[in-house]
This record gives sequence, C-alpha cells and structure tokens, in this order.
Amino acid sequence: FIRFKDDDSGDHDQNEENNTQKDSEKEKNDREKPQSTTKRKAVVPGPAEHPLQYNYTFWYSRRTPGRPTSSQSYEQNIKQIGTFASVEQFWRFYSHMVRPGDLTGHSDFHLFKEGIKPMWEDDANKNGGKWIIRLRKGLASRCWENLILAMLGEQFMVGEEICGAVVSVRFQEDIISIWNKTASDQATTARIRDTLRRVLNLPPNTIMEYKTHTDSIK
Repeated sequence: FIRFKDDDSGDHDQNEENNTQKDSEKEKNDREKPQSTTKRKAVVPGPAEHPLQYNYTFWYSRRTPGRPTSSQSYEQNIKQIGTFASVEQFWRFYSHMVRPGDLTGHSDFHLFKEGIKPMWEDDANKNGGKWIIRLRKGLASRCWENLILAMLGEQFMVGEEICGAVVSVRFQEDIISIWNKTASDQATTARIRDTLRRVLNLPPNTIMEYKTHTDSIK
C-alpha cells in the first residue's frame, strides 16, 4: 500500500470523474431497486491498477453531542464519501480526506465493505460485534491508518468475517473499532483482537472491549 501512496499516473481526474459518475449512477439505480439487490459491483479497478479483494466505501457522520439519535436520524446523518476497488483508488480518496486527529466535535469516519451500511441493524452486522479501543488524544490518525491498511490488505485472516472499521473523534478521547459478522465465534474474535494488537503496536496493558451489536442496540 505504501508503495502506491504518492503514485499518480496522470489519469487521476479522469478516474475520479468516472468514479463520481458511476457512484451517481449506482445511487440512482439503488433508489430504483429493492434493497436486497443493491450489492452489485459498480466500481472496478482501472487498467494496471492493483485490485482489492473487496470493494469498500468510505462514510462520514457528525452529530450534536447530547442529542439522542434514533436509527432513522442516524441513517439520515451518515454521508457516503465514495467507493473504491483498487489500492490506487483508495489513496485517491484517502489523500484528500482530513485526518481523524484534525476533525472536531463528534465526528466519525467509517470504512465498510461495499453494500454494508455502518449500522448495527444492517443484515451483515446484526449478529456481529466490534472490538473497541479508546485512545488518548493524538493517536487517532496513526492508529486509523494502520487499522484500515491492515483491513484492506487482508491481514486479519478471518475469511469474510470483517465488515468494516470506525474511528470516532470525541472531546476527551478518540475511539477506534473493527466490526465483524459473527459475535458468537470466539476463535474469530480472538484472532481479530490479537491481529489488532499487532498492527496497532498496542502496549500490553491496553484495554480492549468486545461489544455485540445486540448489546449496543439495547
């Protein structure tokens, strides 16, 4: 991934334009289709690009602290940034995005497989859970980058279990989490935890919490 970080082949604008056009076409088609048929690949790797195993979508959300959110208002508040299918397309998005450490207020970045909404109620998420790590201020940007590069690079080695990752910027601390499909699969959740410790280079005394989405909903 790092090798392609500053690589710009010159067709940057053309690809971004194509992706934007594809995204708007996909959104139009998604609105016209039943929800269950929206998981189709609209974004593809460009010529000579390095494809990822899955397509992924960046999302952003921001809310006023202290105001209760229903799942409906949360869904309205979450904005899709864009979908990518290759390493090069990822860097095009990521290089233009604000780093988590520079966000203000209650803000979140979400990176999920295409077709999975970053919501507990989504079919892919509802039986799953997430590992949560609370970070002191100043660590979010580095940890977020390490986490998503590990996720895109398939370093967790748990098949299709990974759904996505979230970084949440708060006033006193920042929180990162990685979501998986099956909360009851203890071998998988343990492997995700151990990989997370390694890729984030966490101190041994770091507190990590696993929370099921069922508990979150309650």
